[in-house]
Amino acid sequence: MAQADIGVFGGSGFTRFLDDVEEVAVETPYGPPSDRFSIGEVGGRRVAFLPRHGRHHTLPPHRIPYRANLWAMRALGVRRILGPCAAGSLDPAVPPGSFVVCDQFVDRTRGRDDTYYDGPEVTHVAAADPYCPDLRRRVVATGRALGIDVRDGGTVVVVNGPRFSTRAESAWFRAQGWQVVNMTAYPEAWLARELALCYANVALITDYDVGVEGADGVSAVDAVDTFRRHDERLRDLLSAVIPTLGPQPADDPCAAALDDARF
Repeated sequence: MAQADIGVFGGSGFTRFLDDVEEVAVETPYGPPSDRFSIGEVGGRRVAFLPRHGRHHTLPPHRIPYRANLWAMRALGVRRILGPCAAGSLDPAVPPGSFVVCDQFVDRTRGRDDTYYDGPEVTHVAAADPYCPDLRRRVVATGRALGIDVRDGGTVVVVNGPRFSTRAESAWFRAQGWQVVNMTAYPEAWLARELALCYANVALITDYDVGVEGADGVSAVDAVDTFRRHDERLRDLLSAVIPTLGPQPADDPCAAALDDARF
């Protein structure tokens, strides 16, 4: 099977990334992933790309096979993952077209398979800092060097979907001080941590959520259109940061996630 060093997930409006690819189907204990993987090269690094909704966008957020997707990434040799996604802003100071590299998430989903550890060996992985600090630093520094509006840190609240939030829900999220709302950031990031993989979220803001004063509401068509209009900047950011990513360090906190997690 073809191997890769770096993994990239594609979200709404971002279903292709690499040129001159080898397509690979990966079997997992958790069923098939969202689609076949495209494996190619960026700046000398082997990259595995997977559109999390499928290449024809047929999987809604609550039906994405997150466990299969992350397991397959690891089976391909990937140890460091970038997770671009479309997201709404809960903060008037974070406008559409900007990027937020989140450092925290709040899970408001339900019914999703969000762990690999169902027993009999009980495993509790620490969740205090759920995103890879090294990947986050590199994405932020690279984006700023390119002149892209990249925000360092922020909390993404992950809703189940496929519906958007009510005005009351969105106002509540904003009142908690959270910056970003999205439907796919959990459990994708968390499953990466359970597999001791490095993962960084890259949220492209497509709209102001309905709880932000003056916002009229979210349209799926408008959100995807905004994402596509900024697609080139996302590609530039990924293409610039990937060559800077070396192998996962042995002392990386993500790599050590399971060291003291099992009873």
